[in-house]
Amino acid sequence: MSNAEKILVVDDELDLCEIMEFNLESVGFSVSTANSGEEALTYNLKEYQLFILDVMMDGMSGFELAKYVREKMQINTPIIFLTAKVGEKNLLTGFNVGADDYIEKPYSIREVIARVKAIIKRHSLTEEEIFKFNNFEFDIKKKILKIDDTLIEITRKEFDILSVLIKNKGKFIGRDEIIKKVWSDDAVTERNVDVNIARLRKKIGQYGKWIKGRTGYGYIFENK
Repeated sequence: MSNAEKILVVDDELDLCEIMEFNLESVGFSVSTANSGEEALTYNLKEYQLFILDVMMDGMSGFELAKYVREKMQINTPIIFLTAKVGEKNLLTGFNVGADDYIEKPYSIREVIARVKAIIKRHSLTEEEIFKFNNFEFDIKKKILKIDDTLIEITRKEFDILSVLIKNKGKFIGRDEIIKKVWSDDAVTERNVDVNIARLRKKIGQYGKWIKGRTGYGYIFENK
């Protein structure tokens, strides 16, 4: 897998964590483990591309952890639940708190690997084409920006700048790099970048705070 996508496995059975860690790392993933929901919350959860959560654990359950991650921390990382019970009630509970898939215990490690690969691939493709968070939706492929289901009119340059920032979410992009990616005119200055970003921030209202600037560094898109 490219860039060793990071996976967090949370299960109160230590041997199952070790088995999962060994097998997922053998196919190229970077795996961390936690033996409780409480322990998982001590990690930097925003750095992972997938969570694999056991449903039934002492203390905080997998469902409770998922709900906290989704609602309190506003993290949309995909989630696979591991469970010994896949009744309709459990399925509905899981999907209501943000499940992307279920794997029933006892499970085949081949099945786990296949499902993990499928979900990460699907999520990566979605992220490349559509960025959606709360009521903010930016469709790069269709060149559409919506807020509260209302179409926001932005210029081509503003769209291109926002695309660059979102594709590099969490990373500072220098003004000179933005110019290279957005403009082909050598006469364009860093001031042009600042002016366009100021207009863009105004158009997206409360979400303008997600575009942050730092003197000497450039700009960063952070939805937090």
